[in-house]
Order: sequence, then C-alpha cells, then structure tokens
Amino acid sequence: MLARLLPSRNRAGFLPALVAFASLVWVCPSLAEPLAAFCGPDRCAGPAPFSPLRVQALRGAASRPGDFDFYVLSLSWSSGFCETPAGERARGQCNAGANLGFVVHGLWPQYEHGYPSDCGPAARFPSRLALDSAQGLYPNEGLARHEWQKHGTCSGKSPTDYFAEVRRARDSIVIPAPFVATKEQQTWTPIDITRAFIAANARLRPGMLGVACASGVLQEVRICFSKDLRDFHACPEVSRQGCRVPEISVPPIL
Repeated sequence: MLARLLPSRNRAGFLPALVAFASLVWVCPSLAEPLAAFCGPDRCAGPAPFSPLRVQALRGAASRPGDFDFYVLSLSWSSGFCETPAGERARGQCNAGANLGFVVHGLWPQYEHGYPSDCGPAARFPSRLALDSAQGLYPNEGLARHEWQKHGTCSGKSPTDYFAEVRRARDSIVIPAPFVATKEQQTWTPIDITRAFIAANARLRPGMLGVACASGVLQEVRICFSKDLRDFHACPEVSRQGCRVPEISVPPIL
C-alpha cells in the first residue's frame, strides 16, 4: 500500500529499505524487548532474552557447537529469584537458612546479536561424574542439567570441561562487599550495582555487564567474558537490556 502512494521513481529505493528494516526487527527482537528469563529448579521460566530460532538465520540453519562470539555469566540473586512465581516451586534453594547470595544461573555462549541453544543431541545427558563436578556452582542439580542441555551443548566442550569453564568464570568474579552475607533489605539503583561490580573487578568496564530485575526486585547480574574467559567482553545488547526502573529492592539472604 505504501509503495503505491510513492512516485514510481522512489519505489526502487523504498522497497529494499522497507525489507531491510523488517529484517532487522525480525532478526533482532532484543532491540525492542527487555531481558527477562529466570530459572527454577530444573527449567527457565519467562520469555528468553533473544529468540534463538530467529537469530540462527545469521549463523546458518542450525546452531553449531563452538560457533559463538563470547560468553555471558549470569549470576542470580537467590533471594530475588525466590520472590518470583518460579521461586515458589524451588525446594531447598528458597528455604529459610539456605544462606545463598549470588548463585550461578548459567554460562551462555552468545552471538553479538542473539545466542545459540540446544546444539545437537551429542552428550545431552551429562554423566554423574560431570554433574558432580558442578556441585557448589548451581543452586541445584536440576538447573545444572538444564543449563548443559540448553547452553552447554553449544560450547563445543564436553560436559566436564564445560562445567569447569563455568567454575573458572565464577571464581574470577569478586562479589562486592554489600552483597556478601547481607541480612538486611537494601535499596539500590541499577547503575550503582553496576558500579559496585566494576569497582570490585579489575578490567570490568561499563557496557560489559547488565543488571536484570523483575517487579522492582534484583534478579541477576550478567557479566560478559571473551570466548577464552581470559578477559571481559563488551556486550552492548546485554548492557542495554538491563533494569529500566530508578530503584530496585535487594532482599536479604535467607
């Protein structure tokens, strides 16, 4: 309809531009949608930050193990997760006395725009030895199993080596002091949480992390790493999709 309203001399340039714009919105829905996905004991609930099936068109018809640009380490604030509907079903993690602060949600292979997922059937079910190597990283074994199947299979590594990479990434992050063993309710601005992590971690800079929240409550801090985990990585999409509220509540450790 729009093309008919334009003079014929302008149609040749208008239609390709319209197609290009539509393709950008289709391939990069994350440009318009906030990041909001949270995990329970054995699965993630809520819309994903990107649509893998749409994004795969940029890298081929299917996700290939090892074909990605960088990692996102997602650290979940356990008490914030426990205030979500998924948290109400989390046995153990959300019990009084669980004493969990930031826990690993996942280590996600990422494209510069979007991410791969579920990269083939090979070793989809990690061995008991591999799962044992992940103890102390995730709040429960069900989440470790889920994260391997959805994200770890795209790393190009074995389950044991992937969980070792998760531990390496987690061990390299210093949690800011106000979030260690806190037993009091706190109120923070998202930018101050970002600044606290930057101050505690050398070489971490603005644009290399994002803060996720839900209903005004802290959910996650997501930190971007280079593919070899030797350094942090600029990730404007992750940073841009952070909290968009002035202040957020940080529930005390249970």
